[in-house]
Amino acid sequence: MKHLLNRRIRLAGLALATGAALTAGAAQAQDKGTVHLAYVEWSSEVASTNVMRAVLEQAGYEVDMTSLSAAAMWQAVSTGDADAIVAAWLPTTHADYLERVGDKVNDLGPNLDGTKLGLVVPAYSDVDSIADLNDHADSFNGEIIGIDPGAGIMGLTEEVVDTYDLDLALRSGSGATMTAALASAIENEEDVVVTGWTPHWKFARWDLKYLEDPENVYGGAEQIHTIVRQGLEEEMPEAYAILDAFEWTPEDMGEVMLMNQEEDADPYENAQKWVEENQEQVQEWLDAAN
Repeated sequence: MKHLLNRRIRLAGLALATGAALTAGAAQAQDKGTVHLAYVEWSSEVASTNVMRAVLEQAGYEVDMTSLSAAAMWQAVSTGDADAIVAAWLPTTHADYLERVGDKVNDLGPNLDGTKLGLVVPAYSDVDSIADLNDHADSFNGEIIGIDPGAGIMGLTEEVVDTYDLDLALRSGSGATMTAALASAIENEEDVVVTGWTPHWKFARWDLKYLEDPENVYGGAEQIHTIVRQGLEEEMPEAYAILDAFEWTPEDMGEVMLMNQEEDADPYENAQKWVEENQEQVQEWLDAAN
């Protein structure tokens, strides 16, 4: 009990702004214990982590979710303060974090294949390559709209600015400010360049394109991996097996992310809805625990 209390105190200290853990109240879950999931507040990871919460609850677990920065998320699973993350972008975006804590965690492999990172512009833009941005710097207001400064894609984009000697400054913010800037520019048919990644709901909402990256700074396609703390397999073998079996597609994730963009959307309720409507797929993950 003392260890659990200490773990929650440490997680609360790591959490950003409103880092209060969300707790599921299934009565039967008390028999199997609580699984602690950490995640980063990206629309993709909000979707996947809530889906995993709903799946684990269906299996009879109680689930706590804690929103953290990417660095704190990796730290939490490496110290055992979190049991798992389904939000590890590898091999590039989170490479630094994996290098720091790789010997303290277990990588269960990809839960989603087919991700991509890069600079994104509206499809109507005349620019097709990062190498051509300087020729149009004024039309982009001399800036690249980024997200939170701790995100891996921001570090890569700083490398892009240096590698291509860009006359555009990288502006940090959040995922929400990035998509707001994109929406405003598209509404006015203006040029805008933002940090982008797939899967993301913005590609379903607007006609966008990735800029070519001839220097390959962003690297090729990535995967999203499931990472668990050491000892989870021995202590919670069923939960470990379900986490290990979890695998879905960018299209699956896109369904949940789009639902989450609706007004007054509740990501947890949407995850429950998706789980209910995709029981055949969910059952395959649950069957891995038997």
